[in-house]
Amino acid sequence: WGRPAGGPCPPGAVPADGGAGYGGRMDLADRLIAALRRNARASVTELAAELGVARATVRHHMERLERDGTVLGYTAVLRGDAAPLPVRGIVLLEIEGKGTERVIRALDGMAEVLAIHTTNGRWDLVVELGTDALPELDAALRRIRLVDGVARSETNLLLSTRRRQAAATLGGEGVARPP
Repeated sequence: WGRPAGGPCPPGAVPADGGAGYGGRMDLADRLIAALRRNARASVTELAAELGVARATVRHHMERLERDGTVLGYTAVLRGDAAPLPVRGIVLLEIEGKGTERVIRALDGMAEVLAIHTTNGRWDLVVELGTDALPELDAALRRIRLVDGVARSETNLLLSTRRRQAAATLGGEGVARPP
């Protein structure tokens, strides 16, 4: 199959080598990934029918995508995941001294905290928040600023989201395939 190291191309994109590294099957891998993104529970038979190829071809490509680490797993998207909290924000935090782990532990216990990222540069942590209403976000920001070790903060409200991808976290188990 000879897939380039960069992984799959976005739909409609052509890699710098014009697709030569894909052995002429660039579109099938990308179409398979797109189909799995739409419905990770689709059976191999359904995927084969949608893509116009044999089931063995789909199974072979899925195994390769899993083996080379392009596909890490399959997941169900819950209604709550598909409808994000209406009030969301990004909080940039500067931490005093070596208190990063202590601050992360405090933030981890807050229901409004969706994700915590360590980073480099001026800010030590980037925190994603989500609430149902602006007063709840304001209350969460006040609690964050009171956490021991938080030296400074800057908050940005997210007005709209153009692209959102669900992420799956895999344990030490193998990758499960759809039926």
